[in-house]
Formats: sequence, structure tokens, C-alpha cells
Amino acid sequence: MKERVLAVILAGGKGSRLDPLTRDRAKPAVPFGGAYRIIDFALSNCLNSGFRQMLLFTQYKAMSLDRHIARGWTRYFCRERGEFVDVVPPQQRIDESWYQGTADAVYQNIFTIEKEEPDYVVILAGDHIYKMNYRSMLEDHIANQAHLTIGVLPVAVDTARGQFGVMETDENHRVVGFEEKPASPRTVPGDPSTCLASMGIYIFSARFLYEELCRDATRRHSRHDFGCDIIPSIIDTNRVFAYRFMDENRKAHAYWRDVGTLDAYYDANMDLVTVDPLLNLYDEEWPISTYHPNFPPPKFVFAEENRSGHATDSIVCSGTILSGGSVSGSVIGHHVRVNSYASIEDSIIFSHVNVGRNAHIRRAIIDKGVLIPSGMEIGFDPELDRSRGFTVTENGVTVIAKGETFPA
Repeated sequence: MKERVLAVILAGGKGSRLDPLTRDRAKPAVPFGGAYRIIDFALSNCLNSGFRQMLLFTQYKAMSLDRHIARGWTRYFCRERGEFVDVVPPQQRIDESWYQGTADAVYQNIFTIEKEEPDYVVILAGDHIYKMNYRSMLEDHIANQAHLTIGVLPVAVDTARGQFGVMETDENHRVVGFEEKPASPRTVPGDPSTCLASMGIYIFSARFLYEELCRDATRRHSRHDFGCDIIPSIIDTNRVFAYRFMDENRKAHAYWRDVGTLDAYYDANMDLVTVDPLLNLYDEEWPISTYHPNFPPPKFVFAEENRSGHATDSIVCSGTILSGGSVSGSVIGHHVRVNSYASIEDSIIFSHVNVGRNAHIRRAIIDKGVLIPSGMEIGFDPELDRSRGFTVTENGVTVIAKGETFPA
């Protein structure tokens, strides 16, 4: 009999380090690469892996995410065949508080999970960018007769320090030690520069998961988190294995990004407009699905008047008109208007932005629905940008919040 698999995607994070992009939306709903949302990568991995039963647990500012799923994702599933992607807001059936940790988020929805009667539960974070076949990881889990399998990625010690859960494994990949965000991570034997970091990807045998969640819920001083509490408490007495990340991106180096800061988010988007980006969005064998709004193709006009709209080394999405403006090294979302003699360089422009005549934008992130006045310069003078109330990152990227208005 074919195993029953339920994918649980934790999509309720505040994403406070991405402010102001997360003032009106959860981190998984933040646009990425012009046409996508961050959540699309975890969902596409599930779909491509053959997992067609998904629950998304939301918490903060979930409206944008809920709308995106309803518009773009429900069409891939047939409810009559038992297929679904359901957005589940906090039910508070067990506790009246917000989720206290990753394990608590799953525990508070334990009745919803049990109702589907899965044999295995795949637990994922909804805010990372990567391509992965979870089916291969499940096969490894079953072959090892594991209670829990953890997706792991080799990372540099300096990268892991204070940022990732780090584990030790034996020669059979069984986990024998685990620390959550240690200051001095344990390294891989024979390689003092590398350690094994948790990707926040877990496959549990369902009955074992229920037992451990209920046990953890009774622990008075638990933070109710998989990394902080559940994993360290089970590795000595249960079969816990590490599964090394097998990248479906088909590049020389594995691609996995946590775009949790504005600078990391900016860099990941800027990679996409290079000639040979690290992340391949054009791979037909492992497609990234999303909601595509019903906009016309992008248009570039006014060539005959020597003020031609043009774009180089850029992504330009549907509905956008370059009306005599120029774009270089940038990601331009849906339904953007770049007016005559305006220029955009090395920037990320979300949908429904209007860039006025003779405006100039450099190294900036402009959120949805912003009207840039004619002649304005953004990204050229950090102190001036700060004085206008804009966010300027550590690396000098100017960020303008959704719907920002400017004095006449």
C-alpha cells in the first residue's frame, strides 16, 4: 500500500528583519524574482515531489498569503481525489495563546493533522529559497526505519555560529548530537571549517510525532521548539537520521538561501539577473509554480523619439510598460510604469509602482503601489534617503515601504 504523506508548511513568521517589506504581509508572502512569492518554492518542491496534501499554518498578517494560495495554487489539486492545499489560521483549540515555537505550532493543529491519517508528516519552513526532492528524503527515512529524519546542509562554521541548529552524526548518518544555534559549532570530523546545519526540514513518522508533541506540551520549561527542545530530547533514545541536501537546481554548488534580512533578500534577487544565475528559474524539469495575474505582455516604447524604453540584464514581468525609461540590472514586477527619461539601476521594483519622468533609482527596493515623483533620486544619498523616512540597509540599499506617499 502506498504511504500517506502530509506536508505541513510553517508560514506564520513575522519576518521582522525584512521590515518594511513585512509590515503588511508575512515573510513567506514577500515577492521574489518579480513573478514569485517566497512560499512558492516550498510549495513547488512538494508538488514536484508528488506530495499533494498540504497544510499551511499561518499566524501573522496572513491575508496576502491566503489570497495568493487561493488565486494561484488551489487549481493544482483535486479535492475529490483527496488532494488539497489548505491555509490554516490559528485555531486555538488547545491553547488561547499565539504559537510559542515551531513544535507548538504543529501541536496546536494536531487534530487537523490526525484527521488526514498520514503515515508520515513532512514539516517545512515556508520562507527559504531552494529546490529539493522531498520524495528522496522520505525514501531514506523509510529505509532507515527512522522516527525522525532531518534535512542538513554543510555550511561554514562562521555561517552556522549562532544561526543554525548544528548536529553530529555517526558513519551511518544517525544523529548523535544536536545543538540549537551554538556559539561554538561542532565540526564535521576531518573538516574543521564545516559543520552540518539543520535546514528546518523534518520528516516524522506520524505516530511518533504525535507522542513527542504531547510529551513536549507538558514540559513546563520547554520553549516548544523542534530545534531547542524536541530534537535534543529524542536523539539518545530514538532513531534520528540526517539527510544531506540533494539539490534539484542542477548547478555546480547547492543553492539554499534564507532571505531573512533585507541585504540577503536583495543579493538573492540580484543574482537572478546575472548571465548565469546561481538559482535556475528556467528549469523545465523542476518548475517553480506561482500565481500569474492576467496582465498583457511587457512593452517597451518610444524608440522613434530617441527616448526608447529599454531593459538590459533585467527581469521584466507582465503588464509593465517602459515608456521611454531605462532599466539595467534590475527585477521589475507586474504592472510597473517607467516613464520617459527615468532610470532604474540594480534595483527591485514590486508590482504597481509608477516611476515618474526623470526619476532615478539606484540600489533600491521599492514595495508595491509606490508613486515615485518626477525628478526624484533614490539610492544616491543614504543620509537624504534616511531623512525622508526610508530604510537604508547596512550595505547601503534603500528600501521604500508599500504605498509610500511623497509631499507635493
